[in-house]
Amino acid sequence: MIDYDALMTREFPVIEHSYTEKDTILYALGLGLGTDPLSRSHLRATYERAEGFGALPAMVNVLAYPGFWAMQPDTGLTWQKILHGEQSLTLHAPLPAAGTLLGQTKITGIVDKGEGRGALLYSERELTDQETGQRIATVASTSFARGDGGFGGPNGPVKPVQPAPEGTPDEVFDFKTLESAALIYRLSGDFNPLHADPEVAAQAGFDRPILHGLCTLGVASWSITEALADGDFSVLKHLELRFTSPVYPGETVRTEMWRDHDVVQFCARVPERGVVVLNNGLAKLG
Repeated sequence: MIDYDALMTREFPVIEHSYTEKDTILYALGLGLGTDPLSRSHLRATYERAEGFGALPAMVNVLAYPGFWAMQPDTGLTWQKILHGEQSLTLHAPLPAAGTLLGQTKITGIVDKGEGRGALLYSERELTDQETGQRIATVASTSFARGDGGFGGPNGPVKPVQPAPEGTPDEVFDFKTLESAALIYRLSGDFNPLHADPEVAAQAGFDRPILHGLCTLGVASWSITEALADGDFSVLKHLELRFTSPVYPGETVRTEMWRDHDVVQFCARVPERGVVVLNNGLAKLG
């Protein structure tokens, strides 16, 4: 059972994460970029000598991460029943193509939804450049601990969610993921066998291994800047969304966008199955 006070004051070690241009390129390849080797947009993320080469902003999701700490027995969490519900990232400075970042994670809130209804767990990670001290990004997550409601904790406040976009989108961008996408993306740090092992996927109720949710997020974030910023992914300053359904490697991620100047509402769906996979999305460009 969750011990509210102990979990809220849980101390996480500072994670030091050094990465190279090779890691930056591998992350982009894991999203599926590079399928068009003549595209300047693809090369900006996959070729270190390309004009404008740099790290994709969504790469902050895989840097200086403390791992799946909910598996540790002293958390009181039923880790087998935890789902990744929401994710956001805010860039305070451009992410270097190579360097060393320090990551400090903290729990910012726990909401008890009641017995049989689970709990919401809010966490946040600050990323800082080790050499300069520059704050690079803030990454926040909402996890749904389905097996841990009714521990006697507060029933709020619940973080507000962006409304789902409505009407006809201003832009639509299709990106076909690779059949091997999950096997490549996992090399950026998420080795959950659900994304690689057919037997594990079957035990979880899936026909085959599914794509990482954060990979789908990366595809959508790149699609937004590709469609609305002429491929200049450095303009992305903020992104937030809710995960609603998994993607299978090889499927198309269709990102639908509603733009109001530099603010973009969006969702993403898989047209092959008619399923919305990301919703309540908001991006800010600058």
